[in-house]
Amino acid sequence: MADTKRILVTGATGKVGQTVIKRLLADPNLDGFVVRALCHNRKLEAGPRLEVVSGSIEHREAVDKAVAGVTHVLHLATSKETPESIMDVAIKGMFWLLEACRNSPVFRQFLLIGGDAGMGHFFFPHPIPVTETQKHSAYPGCYALSKVLEEVMLEQYYIQYDLNGCCLRAPWIMEKDDFKYQLSFGDDVFGGPRWGDLVGPEKAGLYTKTHTVPIMLDPSGRPVKRNFVHVDDLVGAILAAIDAPSARKQTFNICMDEPVDYGALAAYLSESRGLPSVAVATPFHSTWLDNSKAKFLLGWRPQFDLRKLTDAAWNYERAPEDPRVVWYPG
Repeated sequence: MADTKRILVTGATGKVGQTVIKRLLADPNLDGFVVRALCHNRKLEAGPRLEVVSGSIEHREAVDKAVAGVTHVLHLATSKETPESIMDVAIKGMFWLLEACRNSPVFRQFLLIGGDAGMGHFFFPHPIPVTETQKHSAYPGCYALSKVLEEVMLEQYYIQYDLNGCCLRAPWIMEKDDFKYQLSFGDDVFGGPRWGDLVGPEKAGLYTKTHTVPIMLDPSGRPVKRNFVHVDDLVGAILAAIDAPSARKQTFNICMDEPVDYGALAAYLSESRGLPSVAVATPFHSTWLDNSKAKFLLGWRPQFDLRKLTDAAWNYERAPEDPRVVWYPG
């Protein structure tokens, strides 16, 4: 069909990729879309309205094949703290995608999922809410640097070629029982900080047995406020941004209305589940991503707050065929 819209999803087998593909295929308002998944190490099975192409975005030939006939690109593929591959995957790969898009006669919109790593996350003090106008400030490491470079590259394609794009900047993305395991003192901790390393193995073992919850403290001794987003809320923002005139050449913070206060989180887990807590001193700082712009221009609203995010994680029961596998730490 001449008017078929085809969206290429990179990083299609990740938590966001799989969720957004399911929503794209299930939403009757989006039944005009064919989804093309670009898969590398892990694979999806093709089906009705779901095409699967194999290859790595670090290779131009694979990208050109994947983008051929595509009207929209949703760029999710990334690389974490892997210096040996991150520039090839995150930077060169995105460059090939943008080049293929700007030279395509049918291309319409490029959607990038950015990250608050490019704004310093909780590594640097943020005395006021972080808006989309704040200057980039990557924390140490190659991953945060790559998130800055991705956003800057997309902005330059707006300027150089009048490319229609949009950046949805997300903090740490939660699904299933992720939020529960980011509080673990054990080796099964999801992401950072690694609480066991901060308190030592003896205390970590005790806290694990007693299901104790850490309260992250900043250098002044106050509970840290940290930004999160549930994958369903992020996918909702992605769908709201597709073909939205108000999204053209814009960057949006996509996050909960308020960051998670670790003190309030511990209090809620004590109230709702009787869990003990312990204060843990850290060098990290509170930060508050402001999502007002996305609400105003996209009409998007997050559905998850601290209580809903907590309850969803603690109530989640894994099926035998759904083991907990962490492909990346965050």
